[in-house]
Amino acid sequence: MWGAIGHFGAWVNLFNLLPVWQLDGGRGFRALTRLQRWLAAAVAASMWLVTGEGLLVLIALAAAASAGFAAPAQDGDQAALLEYASLVIVLAALTRIAVPAVTP
Repeated sequence: MWGAIGHFGAWVNLFNLLPVWQLDGGRGFRALTRLQRWLAAAVAASMWLVTGEGLLVLIALAAAASAGFAAPAQDGDQAALLEYASLVIVLAALTRIAVPAVTP
């Protein structure tokens, strides 16, 4: 049961890192330069290759769209990039928690 709760919690928090609208990822991306946004997209894509978590594809695509089309910050925030990348890495790893199937 705890594994399922941990997996779901990691997935919900990973969803919150989508760089769109009022989600935390969108707020964090406002502080990043274009290069930093591409780096964040690369981290999400790399973690998708490692974990196979489909939500990371959506995050990587949204990050790439933000890098290509949204207005970047003038001076990037290295701490924001490090925090965002760290959260993506840790939460993606937590989605690998095995959730055993319960059969009646």
